[in-house]
This record gives sequence, C-alpha cells and structure tokens, in this order.
Amino acid sequence: MAALSSSPSPPPHCSSSAYHYSKSLSSIGFHHHKGLTLSSSSSYSSIYTKRFSLQSKPSKYSNVVLCMQDGAVAAAVSPIENETPFKKLKDGLLNVASPEEQKEAADFDINRDKSNVSITVVGASGDLAKKKIFPALFALYYEGYLPQHFTIFGYARSKMTDAELRTMVSKTLNCRIDKRENCGEKMEEFLKRCFYHCGQYDSQEHFGELDKKLKEHEAGRVSNRLFYLSIPPNIFINAVKCASLSASAASGWTRVIVEKPFGRDSESSAALTKALKQYLEEDQIFRIDHYLGKELVENLSVLRFSNLIFEPLWSRQYIRNVQFIFSEDFGTEGRGGYFDNYGIIRDIMQNHLLQILALFAMETPVSLDAEDIRNEKVKVLRSMRPLKLDDVVTGQYKCHTKGVVAYPAYTDDKTVPKDSRTPTFAAAALFIDNSRWDGVPFLMKAGKALHNRRAEIRVQFRHVPGNLYNRTFGTDLDQATNELVIRVQPDEAIYLKINNKVPGLGMRLDRSYLNLLYAARYSKEIPDAYERLLLDAIEGERRLFIRSDELDAAWSLFTPVLKEIEEKKITPEYYPYGSRGPVGAHYLAARYNVRWGDLGLEQ
Repeated sequence: MAALSSSPSPPPHCSSSAYHYSKSLSSIGFHHHKGLTLSSSSSYSSIYTKRFSLQSKPSKYSNVVLCMQDGAVAAAVSPIENETPFKKLKDGLLNVASPEEQKEAADFDINRDKSNVSITVVGASGDLAKKKIFPALFALYYEGYLPQHFTIFGYARSKMTDAELRTMVSKTLNCRIDKRENCGEKMEEFLKRCFYHCGQYDSQEHFGELDKKLKEHEAGRVSNRLFYLSIPPNIFINAVKCASLSASAASGWTRVIVEKPFGRDSESSAALTKALKQYLEEDQIFRIDHYLGKELVENLSVLRFSNLIFEPLWSRQYIRNVQFIFSEDFGTEGRGGYFDNYGIIRDIMQNHLLQILALFAMETPVSLDAEDIRNEKVKVLRSMRPLKLDDVVTGQYKCHTKGVVAYPAYTDDKTVPKDSRTPTFAAAALFIDNSRWDGVPFLMKAGKALHNRRAEIRVQFRHVPGNLYNRTFGTDLDQATNELVIRVQPDEAIYLKINNKVPGLGMRLDRSYLNLLYAARYSKEIPDAYERLLLDAIEGERRLFIRSDELDAAWSLFTPVLKEIEEKKITPEYYPYGSRGPVGAHYLAARYNVRWGDLGLEQ
C-alpha cells in the first residue's frame, strides 16, 4: 500500500484525477476476484486447467479512464466477455488464445480468496460414495483442482470414527497413470482432510452438530458448502430440509447434488422438485446424470459446432436415422431390489439416452453458457412426438447355459419377485417434430445381460442419389451408406465408415474407417465423469446438470407409455442371458427401414 501512496506525478498531457484513477488499476484485479468468489452465483471454468488469475491488464476493466497520446481522456469500453482468458477457457477456446493469454489464464488461482469449500457426502458408507465420489474427489485433489482450503465430511447413520472412514476411503483411491508426484504422500494429505460425522438423515439436531464441526474447520473463512446426496430418493427431502435449515453456509454459497432417479413418473418427479424448492433455489440444485460428464458426450457439441464438415449434414436432408445404444454384459447382480422398482426405461432411457439425444439434436445455442445450452435441450424435448406403445419393445433376460457356465435369469435374483414383469431390455423409436429432424427415426436400445458392454451413438446417413457404384454393392444399399460412430464406452473413439476402392487392377469397393481411437491419439488418461461433474458443481457450472423444466419435459415423454405398460401388465419378451436381445427389437427397427448398427460383423 505504501507504493500506491508514493506514486509519481502524472504526465503533463494527462489530468491528475484521470492519472491516479488509472494507477489504481493495480488493485482492481484483486478486488474483482474477491467479489467473484464471495458471490453465491460465482462460477469458474469447468475445463480442466490450472488456476488462472482475473488480474488483467488495465485496459481490460470497464469504467477505466485512459490517458491518450494527445492529452485527451477517454473511458475504456467494457470488453466483450468472450475476449477474456477466463471466458476463452470456459468455452474451450484456449487453443486459439495467444501465449500471453494462456499464461495469464494459467495463473488463475481460486485459492487467493479467503474462502473454504466444505464437501459433505451424505450416505458416505454406501457403494457410490466409496467407489465413485471419494475417488473422484481425490483425483481432483491429486491433479490440483480443489481449492487450497477444503474439507471433506462423510455423513451417514453407520457408527464410524474419522480413522475408520479414512481406512475405508483409502482402499478405493488410486493415482493417475501420468502421475507427477508421489502418490502415497498425496493420499495421506488428502485423507487428513477427510472427517466423519454419524447422524440420522432426518435429524436437524445431528445436522446442527455437523454444522459446528464444519465451522471449526472453516476457521472464520467464508464458508461455501456442497452436499452430495448419495442416498435413496425416499429420504432426499428429509436430508435436504435438515441440511438447509441446520447446516447451510452462513456467508457463501450452499449447493446440493441430487442423484437419479428423479422420481418414477411426471407426478412423483414434480412432487420431488416442489419439495426440494421449499428449501432450495433452483440454482442450488444440481441434478446429476453422470453420462453427461463422459468425455465423448461432452465432445458432441465440439464435434458438431466446430467442424464445418458435420454441421451442414446434421439434418433430415442427409441423416437417415440416429441410434443410441446402451448395453451391459452383466445382470442386476445384487441390485435387483432397486432395479425392479424402476426398470431399464426409467434407469437408462429416460435420463442417460434422452439427455444425449437432446444434446445431439439441439439447435446451435446462443453461447456456451449453461442456460443457453439447456434452453436448446428443452426445445428439443418439447418438440418430440408423444411415445406410443407400438413404438416400444420390452424384454427380460432368462437363464442360459453356455458351455459349462450357467447364467441366471433376472427372476433368479433373490431380491426380485418371481412373477416380475420389469423389463431389463427396451427399444424405442422416437421422432422430433421440427423442421430439422422431421421424419428421422431416433432409435434407442438399452439392456442388461447382453452379448457385450457398450454405449455409443450411431449416425447413419442417406444413400448417395444416383450412385455410380450401385452395381458394386448389389441390392444391399445399406452397405454403401456412410456411418458416423461415437463410442462413449469402452475404448472411447470416433470413427466414420466410408466407401473405398480396394487396391488392385479391378474395381472392387469395401468399407473403410477413418478412426480416432482416443487411447492411441491421447496419452493422458481420460478423467472419470464424476470428476468433471464434481468440479463443475464446486465451480457453479450448471451446463452438464439437469434443469427442472428439462426433467418435466423428459418425464412427459415417457410417463404415458410407462403407465400403459404397467396398467396392461404387458409381459416382456424373454431373451437368453448373453444374447443380442429380443427379436422384437429387430422388427421395430425394420418397420422404419433401419438396421441396428451394432449387429453386423463390422463394429
């Protein structure tokens, strides 16, 4: 501060007031950053990068008086947000930023404020917390993405000490393949930040005790609190009520991550949303769908909107059909009791696959801001044709013996009723009634106990009109069409099937691949979806979380057909464990002149 008070005199061509005003810019960066972090609506970039500073060059701030060469005084115009390194990083455009801007972005540090982030995992003794949440938090810490001052609390009904929690958590932690520092030291440092509090989920008194412990660790800093509800949906409201009334942040933000399922139908979902909003604002609720955090799903908009070769083709004029395929090569395996209450349509199709469909089919958003993207997704969901029972096929896996191995039926699970009609497989044909997608079938297929494990998007393009090489392909024109495949998991990849001449003197064509296999192209390990989503929640980035009107639109599409299936007690078609699913799925696709892309020899 002494340096500021002893500043030199202004140049003769600049007024004293303007000069000293411009000199005060050296402190603007700090105060601007501080104001940002204290705001309940603050957000940081969700792109994984080192901290970057909002202290910018003087000319980047609004309402700044500048001294001109001729002695005139001018007010600098506020910059467009997109021009700042912060915005470039947020929008994933850092690759086109100048070296100076990249260095400035790399210097950003959310640790410069005097705030503390407290992360409470409610349901800390459960499988999700042990297998996903704690490992994701450690990965963020290991890579340097958590703030300097953070505390992690486990909260559950189980009796446990801090040491016992740390022992439990340590068994599931692992370091990156491309680690740069000692893994053991990092684990010890992380575990020292982990604590445990035993309490009931419906007890304000117990959450009040948690609040006291959180305040002790916050040590007078501004408190920002994130609650992750890793608990059954029937106790969401009790936990939210108690956390809101007894353990909310006094001076910073409070946010709550809610895991699916978000109800069983439109009515229960609306009731859940209404109950949550009794204690929280919409911008405090982060409805997590971990599939939206997967690398290839997040790359969808980049692939489409930043590559000229794809965007002009992204319509009914060139695309014949789009397929969203999800398959697992195992059954319910102990989750039968939970799964039987929801089924594959609610568990996978209504959320994971429908969210990916909305991202795929949406119009170009105004910007990459969360609200602009979610607005476009809602438009897609509201444009979808009501789903009819005739356009849905359900199945359930039965026992099957392969060699000497006997695989159980779904109803062999002890937690599943013997007469259960809950589908473990479903296929559906959906349509979007707008000018871009009118008449294009969007086919979904999801199932358990199938022949392989995969999640992918398949875009099958139309036939080439007047194809000169029709004779080479014969009557099966499907062999001549191009197909874009985005493999979400496993072995993340993007590949395009094209027609190509086989080398030689004759004219023989085959299908070749332009293949981007992530493991071969990128040496860095792909972060788990929970890492990205947890970091976004901490930073207040809502782009990959589901808004309440999105949820309403999604349920309004599936609720009528779900009720019809249950009221008519429709028996699912049985298929052997380890097969490709029920035959009815092939008839459904054939009705719209579609062949499932994952059934051929070429995968």
